Amino acid sequence: MKIGLFDSGIGGTTILEAIKKVLPNEEYKYLADSQNCPYGEKPYSELKTIVKNNVEVLKNWGAKIIVIACNTATVKCIAFLRQQYPELQFVGTEPAIKLATDTNAKNILVMATPNTINSTHLQSLIKENQKPHQAIQLLACPGLADLIEHNYPQNNTTPILDYLEKLFQKVTTTPEIIVLGCTHYPLIKPEIQSFFKTAKLIDDSANVARQVEELVKNPKNLL
Repeated sequence: MKIGLFDSGIGGTTILEAIKKVLPNEEYKYLADSQNCPYGEKPYSELKTIVKNNVEVLKNWGAKIIVIACNTATVKCIAFLRQQYPELQFVGTEPAIKLATDTNAKNILVMATPNTINSTHLQSLIKENQKPHQAIQLLACPGLADLIEHNYPQNNTTPILDYLEKLFQKVTTTPEIIVLGCTHYPLIKPEIQSFFKTAKLIDDSANVARQVEELVKNPKNLL
């Protein structure tokens, strides 16, 4: 099975690795759209054009399943892509709100790009899953994905740590769980953890992998 993935750079590799763990024998093509990194602060009209171009590349390669390995592109564009390409199966990536709220945690921090934080989709996820005793703080992280993109491959963590130190001054309550709502953020788990040593860090990668596995093992679900 040919499975295509795309993201604005290296972030989506965290999703790719999770899928490979459960489906090691499939054929993959990962499109690292570094030219348009980051997606998280682009207007919707521009983002639609970008993601459609990426899908065209993967479709022409022969992908039957396309994974949107980006939270922003998913929450903003997956409905558009499903309408444009009914012959393809899309699996999106979204902030792991349900996974976080299914715990007994009282204080949850959600880190994501400005586009994801401001999306109606994220608000819907919270409304559907938040328990009465839970406080959820949303933390927009403008520029963080781009910072990771340019510094992580060189293992240059100083700019990232400096950024996080300023960013986390906005956090009002020590979180028990931190939702990493951008696929770039799992790449800097140790740096985030250094500020909140007792917090559990979660993301959507395992859930995405399960969805792709279900599609591959049940081909009748593929159009």
